[in-house]
Amino acid sequence: MEIGVALPTMAADYDRRTTVEWSHGIDAGPFSSISCGERITFRNQEVMVTNAAAAALTERVRVFVNLLVLPFHRINVTAKQIATLDVLSDGRVTLGVGIGGREHDYLAAESSFDRRHQRLDDGVAELRRIWSGAEPFDGADPVGPHPVQHGGPPILAGAMGPKALARAAQWADGVSGFALDAGAEGMAAAAIAADQAWTDAGRDTPPRKISGCFAVLGTADDQGVLQAFTYDYLAIFGTKFARMMADDAPVWNRERLEQVLDDAEAAGVDEFILVPGTTDAACLAAFAEAVAARSA
Repeated sequence: MEIGVALPTMAADYDRRTTVEWSHGIDAGPFSSISCGERITFRNQEVMVTNAAAAALTERVRVFVNLLVLPFHRINVTAKQIATLDVLSDGRVTLGVGIGGREHDYLAAESSFDRRHQRLDDGVAELRRIWSGAEPFDGADPVGPHPVQHGGPPILAGAMGPKALARAAQWADGVSGFALDAGAEGMAAAAIAADQAWTDAGRDTPPRKISGCFAVLGTADDQGVLQAFTYDYLAIFGTKFARMMADDAPVWNRERLEQVLDDAEAAGVDEFILVPGTTDAACLAAFAEAVAARSA
C-alpha cells in the first residue's frame, strides 16, 4: 500500500514557508503523493494555486488534487488548469472530484447547490472531451495545453453511498474516501462497496481505492493539537458533531498510526493519505520515520 501526505493547508498558521518545507519533505520522504483539498469559506489557501506550487517544488511524488468540488467550477477553465498542472508536474497529476458537503462553499462560489450530482457527471465527461482535443464549441480553437498523460490525468470520485458509487463507476478510475474515525470496519466496507459498484457496472479493472484520516505526531501535545484541529475543521457541521468527532480523533500516537495503516492495507486500500492537523514540520518528520520503519 502506498502512503501519501497532504499539505497542512487547513491548519492554522499555514504560509509560504510551510508550502516549501512540507513539499520538499514529502518529496524526499517515503511517500507516494502530495495533495491538498478545497474549501472556499475557510482559512485555507486556494486549491489550484497550492497544488501548482507543490508541483513546482517536487520532482517525484504524484500531485493529487484531493479534491475539487467540480460542480461549482467552470469546466473549460478547470480543464485548462488541470492540463497545465499536468504539464508543470511532467505528468504526475491525479484529480479527485466530488460534490462537496458544504452549501456555504457553493454560495461563496456563486453557484447553485441544485443538480450537483448530474453536474458532476457532466463535468467529468466534458473534462475528458476537452483533454482529447475537442473544441469547446463549434468554430473554437481547442483548449490547451495537451496533458502529458494521454487522455488526461486519472480521475477519482469522492463517492461514498451506493447511488454515488454507481454513478462514479460509469466514469471514474477509482474512489477517494476518508475515514474520519480511522475505523477498520468502515474502511473495509468502503473498499468492498467500491469493488462491487465497479463489478455491477461491468468494469474489467477494479477501482483504485484511496482513504485517509487526520493525524498528528511529533508535537508537544499531539492529542490536544489533533482535537483542536478536528473541532475547528468540522465546526461548520454543528458544534455537537464537531466536539464528538474531536474528542474521539484517534491518530495521535505512533502505535495507533501503525494500526490504522495495517487496517487500511488489510481492507484493500491502494493508497492511504495522512492529513496533518498542524504545520509543525516535526509532524512530517514523525510521519516519515513511522512510514520508513513500516516499509523496512
